[in-house]
Amino acid sequence: CKSTHKVYLKYSAFCNNYSSYVKKNKLTMHITHKPGDRIMVDWDGKTMKVHDRSLNQDVTAYMFVAVLPFSMYCYVEACPRMDSKNWINCHIHAFEYFGGVSRILVPDNLKTGVTEHKKYEDPVLNKSYQEMADYYGMAVIPARVKMPKDKGAAEGSVFSMATTIIGILRNRTFFTFESLNKAIYIEMNKLNNEEFQKREGSRKSVYMNEEKDFMNPLPEHPFELSEWKMATVQLNYHIQVEKMNYSIPYEYVGKRVEVKLTKDTVTVYYKKNQICQHKRLYGHRNQYSTNEAHMPKNHQLFQWNKERFMNWAATIGPSTVELITLMFSRYKVEEQAYKGCLSILKLSDKYSQARLENACKLALSRLSNPTYKNIKLILESGQDEVKRETERMTNKEDTTYAFTRGTEYYGGKK
Repeated sequence: CKSTHKVYLKYSAFCNNYSSYVKKNKLTMHITHKPGDRIMVDWDGKTMKVHDRSLNQDVTAYMFVAVLPFSMYCYVEACPRMDSKNWINCHIHAFEYFGGVSRILVPDNLKTGVTEHKKYEDPVLNKSYQEMADYYGMAVIPARVKMPKDKGAAEGSVFSMATTIIGILRNRTFFTFESLNKAIYIEMNKLNNEEFQKREGSRKSVYMNEEKDFMNPLPEHPFELSEWKMATVQLNYHIQVEKMNYSIPYEYVGKRVEVKLTKDTVTVYYKKNQICQHKRLYGHRNQYSTNEAHMPKNHQLFQWNKERFMNWAATIGPSTVELITLMFSRYKVEEQAYKGCLSILKLSDKYSQARLENACKLALSRLSNPTYKNIKLILESGQDEVKRETERMTNKEDTTYAFTRGTEYYGGKK
């Protein structure tokens, strides 16, 4: 073209030139892997089916694959979902199958493992996935985006698995994932024990003889899967996670906190610092786990139970204890007595513990079921003090009109 000074090609010529370019530039390189250096993991693109009898329909089974590129020793497991929980559990099962862990873990850039992976920045991992890698002492180095050859060993094992395990089991019907994984386990062991065509030995023999000694040992206990969530501390100094409520120190009201959920515990962090921990709640929704130390001082006064009332009454006197015990005996539900007990015991702040004890004693002697109103009237009218003064005068020896006989009367001598 004279105006643009560019050479235009026919379609056939363009295809020939492009083919020549690909042959020169899209070359492959053999990579020599070190034994026990890395484990490559991925989800397979192919799936299987599990028939759910309750729904009377097939459920998709997604296939997880882990491979050691040096020996090509692989692990395969079927999962009902491609979520973070199944992803991490499959890793744990693979490490147990291998009997060790490698130095490096190479996943694909799937969201269950890698949250963000920019070209010129370090990848951002899923928090639970990073926690698992740290627990096993592994470094996670995801494959480059749109570069499947970075984990060619995993891709190759996926192909082998697809042509063997899925091909063999495709005509069988499975009703549970447990039965499917048992069948996969049998075929997987056959695959790992099958002799190489271009290499001596099998995947398992190469692994056991040349690679296993280079693997890092497993920790004493397997990793406990955790789930991370964000929550806001409410005005009642609690957060709600999984429909359950857990108390947080009241100073953090209104703050956004990170919550780590495991099978048994709920741990709360604020700016990466742990601020509290609770035992995880199960059962009916909207339960509360409240630590009294997390409450403001004025709110702590409302955390009552029968034991606290009885201990308070014991510091005043036995008649007060008897009256409080009587108060609790009147109700079927313990909490119904709290208001009356608290009202009676707080009278000691205004009238003193000694007067309250005497008023309780007086009320018990006169009434079968004394109440707060009866005790208050006794104290306001001062009946407890009159009663106490009467008892004091009765007990005092009166000698005003007593006759005193001398020693002569009793025959005494000087």
